[in-house]
Amino acid sequence: MDRNQYLEQINRVIEKGIFKDNWESLSNYKLAEWYRNAKFGIFIHWGIYSVPAFGNEWYSRNMYIQGSKEYEHHIKTYGNHKDFGYKDFIPMFKAEKFDAEEWAQIFKESGARYVMPVAEHHDGFQMYQSNLSHYNAYEMGPKRDVLGELKEAVEKRDMKLAASSHRIEHWFFMGHGKEFDSDIKEPLQLGDFYWPAMPEPKDHHDSFCPSPSKEFLDDWLLRTCELVDRYQPSIVYFDWWIHHHAAKPYLKKFAAYYYNRAMEWGKEVAINYKHDAFMFGSAVLDIERGKFADVKPYFWQTDTSVAKNSWCYTENNDYKTAREILCDLVDIVSKNGCLLLNIGPKADGTIPEEDKAILKEIGQWMKINGEAIYGSKVWRVSAEGPTVTEEGQFTDGNTVTYTSEDIRFTVRGSNLYATVLNYPENGEVIIKSLAARNAAIKPYFHGIIRDITVLGFDEKPQWERREDGLILKTTKVASDKPVVFKIVVD
Repeated sequence: MDRNQYLEQINRVIEKGIFKDNWESLSNYKLAEWYRNAKFGIFIHWGIYSVPAFGNEWYSRNMYIQGSKEYEHHIKTYGNHKDFGYKDFIPMFKAEKFDAEEWAQIFKESGARYVMPVAEHHDGFQMYQSNLSHYNAYEMGPKRDVLGELKEAVEKRDMKLAASSHRIEHWFFMGHGKEFDSDIKEPLQLGDFYWPAMPEPKDHHDSFCPSPSKEFLDDWLLRTCELVDRYQPSIVYFDWWIHHHAAKPYLKKFAAYYYNRAMEWGKEVAINYKHDAFMFGSAVLDIERGKFADVKPYFWQTDTSVAKNSWCYTENNDYKTAREILCDLVDIVSKNGCLLLNIGPKADGTIPEEDKAILKEIGQWMKINGEAIYGSKVWRVSAEGPTVTEEGQFTDGNTVTYTSEDIRFTVRGSNLYATVLNYPENGEVIIKSLAARNAAIKPYFHGIIRDITVLGFDEKPQWERREDGLILKTTKVASDKPVVFKIVVD
């Protein structure tokens, strides 16, 4: 590929398109309607790091940090770094059992509406066909266009294909390998797998120092635009460090290019970002492994994983339960968000049984209760109950114990959905937000309740509306997962 010609093409598309590479223009972005309605997607961390399956997906960095558990494990298992480096895992990444059709069917049955493979992680190995680097899954390792195969299988099942890029962190991700006698040696140049392997900043979230070079950022832009042009993903997700000040002009340029290209294709698309990398309103904010405590007037996303300790497959993953994940999903959706749930396939291309079991349970629940999730909107109250949501990133490590008083609300059409996160054994639920109140005194709910049913159960609940709340009683309803009351109102 002629890099200069491609850069010129990017500039021409922006010049001729509606969206320009400035925040004033990009703020005219309109949220994709399909995305707002989808609510639930699947993230996939799968790559070379799935071969050692040790620690987590940062193995490529950590194995070069002297004294780390990955460093010691690597020497013990594979030998000295100068003789066996990260690049030597590529031939071992065969993906011999990878079946895109099987994966897509599992995702479809989980209830997911969009699927987001990691197209390129921090390690710099592209999981797709590329004309910019030979270090990609089409030419090496599996020798298959993983992203292309998934696109075909996913879209065949009426799901949207998305893609994530973690490339920007590659600026420093392999840098520790230069600190001792390893296979990461100078000279490194554009096109090399380990390039540029610069010193790692002391603070990963430092948005000013050090600055990636123009050569690296041009390469980042080209890779990201190539990803868009070749696969037309419905969402492009960026991990942290793109909030770096040096990346800002390139982010604006990419967003303008992507949004203009999407208009050419007649597609609704979105960009995910973290840490105010984009101007608010020009893309969709993502909260990593965390949530907001309260409902937001804007649409947002949580990305988290089925495992608490890692995004990729490891032999000792600490798994969440389907119940925990469903409670998070209900809570997030009630607050105007959506959930992107990650799984980590094995190096051979199989999805671990633990991951599949979790997705199956989620799918079974969604099949019955999905009407309270898909296409829903926020109600005047998003939640009630005593359990306080811890707000912020990386807060999902602790299991939250909900009570029978913790209820979340969504609305669709004439239906109000009240989801009880922990259904009581005695079958009695009090919904305080639906109490009978004097309309002249308190501006709460004053609609007429026509009917109440419990999704997935034949029993009709007995109900009475009093000043202390809507009282619901059942005798046969029992579940270890959230229970949804469908309330038809006028």
